[in-house]
Amino acid sequence: MEKYEHLVKQWLKENQARAARLLQLLVRENSTRGNESSTQAIVIEKCRQLGLTLDIWEIGGDELKSHPAYCCDRHSFEGNPNLVAVLKGVGGGRSIILNGHIDVVPVGDESNWADDPFSGAIECGKLYGRGATDMKGGNVALLMAMEAIIASGIKLKGDVIFQSVIEEESGGAGTLAAVLRGYQADGALIPEPTNMKIFPKQQGSMWFRITITGKAAHGGTRYEGVSAIEKSLQVIQSLQQLEKDRNARVTDPLFNKIPIPIPINIGKMMSGEWPSSVPDTALIEGRMGVSPEESIQSAQLEMEKCLEKLCDQDEWLKKHPLKLEWFGGRWQPGTLETNHPLINELTNSFIEIKGEQPVIEASPWGTDGGILSTVGNTPVVVFGPGITELAHDANEHILLDDLFAASKIIALTILRWCQIEETY
Repeated sequence: MEKYEHLVKQWLKENQARAARLLQLLVRENSTRGNESSTQAIVIEKCRQLGLTLDIWEIGGDELKSHPAYCCDRHSFEGNPNLVAVLKGVGGGRSIILNGHIDVVPVGDESNWADDPFSGAIECGKLYGRGATDMKGGNVALLMAMEAIIASGIKLKGDVIFQSVIEEESGGAGTLAAVLRGYQADGALIPEPTNMKIFPKQQGSMWFRITITGKAAHGGTRYEGVSAIEKSLQVIQSLQQLEKDRNARVTDPLFNKIPIPIPINIGKMMSGEWPSSVPDTALIEGRMGVSPEESIQSAQLEMEKCLEKLCDQDEWLKKHPLKLEWFGGRWQPGTLETNHPLINELTNSFIEIKGEQPVIEASPWGTDGGILSTVGNTPVVVFGPGITELAHDANEHILLDDLFAASKIIALTILRWCQIEETY
């Protein structure tokens, strides 16, 4: 085993420039929602060069859209395919899914960027551009780990199932489509930007919309009306208390360094059309975090009861109940025992490459891991290069040294998990 691991580590050391160039190619392509095809084409060609068995398809159809875990509001996926590329094992070993998403979030206000958001520029050991951290850097770590194994002439016993999926940022339709296509494994690794920490647990989340009804009136006689804005403040206060109550129940030590393990965030508010009028409608939209140990449905029910209680205590709201809707993005929570064999193999590989114990925590955000584990019945760990705090931010970048280290750690994990066929 040691000689094979040495070959892989040496190949990765000698091909760091190749990894950086590949990441530059990916970052320079804009793969925001609906524009994934050009970036995906680069990944497809790379997998073709590696001799992997390719499965390329456009997602959609009734089976996907009718599934309870499907939550995407995208009407067409035409021209932007999913990719699964398999390195087939000789048999007798454990299989692994290597799952990465190719879509990125919009760049926002470009004036906040020091350079072109898709520059792929390298400065002081950092590669810049939208998606460098979230999560094209992680995708390159997967591809380089696989290429190192192939280039070293190593045959694995278990299958390696590489997935480059679309639509993660909007709820995971790409990964759900891969699961429904039949892809499952003995374990899965998702290289999201974890600051090189290991995340056995992922917070779930979902978007909500609350409509508040008031009574219009002239601003000069506002006492004749009921302000929907003022009522919305009561709603927000109730949600803030609900957040406190829910987080007080979270005692898992993996959340100790996360100030609010399962937040309730108000991300959008709309109300009023005229300064001199009392607004009769207000709209609140936000995101509700879901604990790894609870279901989406139980979290929804808790918010519903919270708002029902508020309505019961307020005479106006009792007659004009709040309207709660669940819409848009929804990410399934996921959990894996910290002593699971996959965690152990990843930890040992980390120690060998980094010379120190890894930090093991819970994820502060949702990933496609919840779909792989809850729908696909595949144990999932999240670990990858990339700076958590820079995901979705301006001047996003990745430390190339972390990318190189992650490639080695993942490669060793694959060798140990899938096992090497040493009889050839």
